[in-house]
Amino acid sequence: MLYFFNPHFQEALLRVPGRSLTALAAVAAVLTLASCGNSDPRNGVIISVKDQKMLLVRDGAPVKNYAVSTSKFGVGSRRGSKYTPLGQMEVARKIGGGAPSGAVFKSRRRTGEVIKPNAPGRDPIVSRIIWLRGKQSKNSNTYARLIYIHGTPEERNIGQPASYGCIRMKSRDVIDLYRRLAVGSGVNIIRGSLARTNAGKAYATRDVRYLPAAGS
Repeated sequence: MLYFFNPHFQEALLRVPGRSLTALAAVAAVLTLASCGNSDPRNGVIISVKDQKMLLVRDGAPVKNYAVSTSKFGVGSRRGSKYTPLGQMEVARKIGGGAPSGAVFKSRRRTGEVIKPNAPGRDPIVSRIIWLRGKQSKNSNTYARLIYIHGTPEERNIGQPASYGCIRMKSRDVIDLYRRLAVGSGVNIIRGSLARTNAGKAYATRDVRYLPAAGS
């Protein structure tokens, strides 16, 4: 069986008393379930400020895309600004795993409140937090500036610049992304269109609706 080629499975087998078929089957089931949907450092994202889209890639190959919202104040890394930083970054921390969709966070802690999308007059961080760290001198203060990828209840504004520096996503999308990215996964925020990246071009051949119209 495939399980015996997994070193973690082999290690688990050695700890099963008597190694009965029932016990072995139970270990196999647990390990299989644990592996499903695990975060993977081979996954990363490219975020286009121009397109207001994010492309999930695995080993550089496109997987799927999400609509996002970057800063309404523009781009940059000036200290104290509300700009979205550009350049190469990585996932530094993941916060909120297991929280329900719409769970409200304040100072990266759950408040216990859960709100619905587009709740009137509400604009907290919700659902998941993916905290970024800059990898270049130009964005080295990204972590200190508290730049996240996170859920927002203002889902009606996704697809246009509306944040205060972070990258906002719909709750269902950020929950899905959270499951796929690992600490250390790469994040590249670009000013231009995804149509100019190799991954974006490859994705466009699979979904012609993905890229903006010519000349846009």
